[in-house]
Amino acid sequence: MAKILLVSDSNDKIKHYDEILSKFSHDFMFATDNQMFLDAIEVEVANIIILDASSKSIDLPQLYRKINSIKDSVITIVLLKDDKIPPELLNISDAFLTEPVADNILLSTINVNLRRKESLVRLATSNQNLSKSLYQLDVLYNLGSQLSATLDKEKLINIMLEGLDKALGFSVACVLTFKSNNEPLLIINSINQISDRLLEALKLRAVLNYKSLFENKEMPFELNIDDLKTIKYAKNPIDDYDFSILRYDTMFAQINLSENFFGFVEIYRENSFTNEDAQCFHTIAQQVSMPLKNSSYVQEIQEKNARLHYLEHMKSEMISLVSHELRTPITPLKTSLQIISSGRAGEVTPNMAKFLGMANKNIESFSKIINDLLDMSKIEAGKMDYKFTSTNVEKLIEFVKLQQTNVAESKGLNLTTHFDEKFVTVFADSSRLQQVLNNLLSNAIKFTNTGGTIDISTKVVDASEIHVPECFANEVKNLEGKYLQVCVSDDGIGIEEENLPKIFDQFQQVESSLSREVGGTGLGLPIVRKMLDAHNGAIWAESAVNEGSKFYFVLPVSTDKSNFWILHKQLIQQAKVNKTKFVTLSISATGDVIENLLKEDNLINRTYLNNSVIVNEYGKTTLTMVIPDATACVVDFLKRKIDTVVLNDKARYGKCDIMYSYTTYPKEKD
Repeated sequence: MAKILLVSDSNDKIKHYDEILSKFSHDFMFATDNQMFLDAIEVEVANIIILDASSKSIDLPQLYRKINSIKDSVITIVLLKDDKIPPELLNISDAFLTEPVADNILLSTINVNLRRKESLVRLATSNQNLSKSLYQLDVLYNLGSQLSATLDKEKLINIMLEGLDKALGFSVACVLTFKSNNEPLLIINSINQISDRLLEALKLRAVLNYKSLFENKEMPFELNIDDLKTIKYAKNPIDDYDFSILRYDTMFAQINLSENFFGFVEIYRENSFTNEDAQCFHTIAQQVSMPLKNSSYVQEIQEKNARLHYLEHMKSEMISLVSHELRTPITPLKTSLQIISSGRAGEVTPNMAKFLGMANKNIESFSKIINDLLDMSKIEAGKMDYKFTSTNVEKLIEFVKLQQTNVAESKGLNLTTHFDEKFVTVFADSSRLQQVLNNLLSNAIKFTNTGGTIDISTKVVDASEIHVPECFANEVKNLEGKYLQVCVSDDGIGIEEENLPKIFDQFQQVESSLSREVGGTGLGLPIVRKMLDAHNGAIWAESAVNEGSKFYFVLPVSTDKSNFWILHKQLIQQAKVNKTKFVTLSISATGDVIENLLKEDNLINRTYLNNSVIVNEYGKTTLTMVIPDATACVVDFLKRKIDTVVLNDKARYGKCDIMYSYTTYPKEKD
């Protein structure tokens, strides 16, 4: 049973508790002063500490500090003379009992807390294992996409190694492959640099492993250590690995292309591999086999398309360069051109003005590309900043229309607006919404020929009234309630039906003579889609070739309920990125009951909350607890246990009350 330590200077209390707890086979210990307490926990920390807060001869503040340092591994029950709880005990205590305490209440309190502790330990272990498994599955999923995106053998091997590193975290990985019959190659990826003598040992091991695979069989290639070329990649070239690495745990897998041998991979790790690790390892080795096989079939085609692969490589290099190097010099470059164009640096001839105008136009286009790339990287990292306020979309549309009027008129286009209902507000980040509108309107201007018309219209619709092409059904299937629908329509070149589902994919541009002429990154519409998703909105399109396009998007009409869920979504995203605690509780009870229940934060209430719990993790410390048939939702931004919950009457909707908890005790209720 449990080890229970009573800290009290009352001999009668010690004797009484010893009699009670010994009957139920608990290992009872006691401490009558601070030194006895410190000696007791130094030997072995008890499962439960029962602290007598009325002890006079014990330095309680010193005990509080010590208990606070071990509170994650021990249950603390405090005995009080009255209902007044010293503030310093709140953060270290799991339960409070007011004396005199009935024996059955004491035993029940101990048993409930023991079961809760055991459940939390099991839950934490399960979550850790589940988190690892989900992460490995995510790596496998992403790895499949990456492997299917290239047929370059070297890239496939690098992708495989990156996947193994992400999923398993190796210290050293060795891949043996053959560029041709006469070119055996050993690729070594490691955290630290490989010493010269370890390199020779790894080469010898690779040769022996290779020959062991074809014992009593004909080897596809001859291999000896002198002919084996090596390529080494080290993340930390300062420190060296030596022979000690050979004592690490290892896993080995052969890579075959159907019946043909391609090579093998072996990884080393200081920590032992689990069965799940082995399964993941062999799955990755199998995953890379098929694309390697395809690579061998199309090698001749790849050589003929070397230029295309070179351009693809240059695109990747450009993206990396833009992300890290180019944004800073853009501003002084634009400023310099403006100074020259203004004549402050000297007289500007008509020819110079013409070329300066061209330069300014291209700088603006280049700046747009950089901003698109950086926006997409922020969105995918979950770090895009949103500032939600009540926003009048019609006013925003008029502002964007005014911004784009000169561009439209220069192409001979007519811009119109039609608002069915004015003064409809949505809960949105006006700057991001302006970016959405600018993007859609810019696209319409780009792809509409001279003399065309572009119209922006709005109307309020119910989710049930929204009808979209089948390829966009998933975009709107979860919509509920009232929405403001915005439509940007044009009579431009249109989009072919088979290309319509792909228009919101990254780097996707529909091929046409006009699209090639106007260019772009293919990121504008994906960014729009991501931004609208952050607003709990949706976007879709209708189009036909030479008949124009209509781009629709919807945003929830501002209500307490819709606004709450937009913020809720952002807070969860922030919790994922920042690994901060975010707790959502939905409890089957009325608002007033929940308010009082959580405010007290005592043993019985917490036991009630934990009777039926489903847990998901966002970061390391986040819990989502759900009890079915909820009539209340509690949003908690705490970095510790629930302390106080204040009912926000303005946030009520339907049968469900929303409450917010505070990280400190509020002096007055809101």
